[in-house]
Amino acid sequence: MKKVKALIVGMGLFCSVSSFAAGELRFGVEAEYPPFESRNSAGELEGFDIDLGNAICKAAALKCSWIESSFDSLIPGLVAKKFDAINSAMNITEQRRKSIDFTQPIYRIPSQLVGKESSGMQTTPEGLKGKTIGVLQGSIQETYAKEHWEKHGVTVVSYKDQNLAWADLLNGRIDASLVMSAAGQAGFLSKPQGKGFGFIGKPVADDTILGSGIGFGLRQGDAEHKKQLDAAIDKVRADGTITKLAAKYFPGIDVSVK
Repeated sequence: MKKVKALIVGMGLFCSVSSFAAGELRFGVEAEYPPFESRNSAGELEGFDIDLGNAICKAAALKCSWIESSFDSLIPGLVAKKFDAINSAMNITEQRRKSIDFTQPIYRIPSQLVGKESSGMQTTPEGLKGKTIGVLQGSIQETYAKEHWEKHGVTVVSYKDQNLAWADLLNGRIDASLVMSAAGQAGFLSKPQGKGFGFIGKPVADDTILGSGIGFGLRQGDAEHKKQLDAAIDKVRADGTITKLAAKYFPGIDVSVK
């Protein structure tokens, strides 16, 4: 029996090592957050993070695949080894570092409130008192809104995907939505339905909650993938790929990591 168990364990180890040696990487992604990631009319994944992931895989000589999950299930899915890395506009924060590791920061996007241009709202607890704000469930914007606004009479509603928040903003169930500015611009404001809406005030700020930038989430202790992906990130930053993709998907937004 011991020999059988040893054989099974050995086979499992061989498969794991063979998979890594074959250069395969499974990305976890939440595909309802344009322009970072979404599906086009042909059902294909597209967006900044998709193009970035493919460029980094090429630089690292990896073969990548994509596994979809809701945003709030990405960290549990990574820990459960459903995929090898999270590539879904996830900001690096100390709270998330308690559960997972990250690559170096790759880019950074400010967070802003989107609402009716004529609303007269201000991004302060006093200016939003009595208002209802929509956020993506499991996001840093949800954490920020709950910490800075909910305690002061602001209602915060969390959504499984951002499109549901946009729908409720249009029908008046919420007054505004706090999102990464690029997602607000490309996913709502630049579309016909965004007419009459705009960014409210300046980007919100809290480095502890909002993090140091966006990177790939990794399982704690996964030094192999971290080393491999960090080196590839250096390559695509040096050859201008990140700058070119940012100009394509986030025109006018500085995504550099300070």
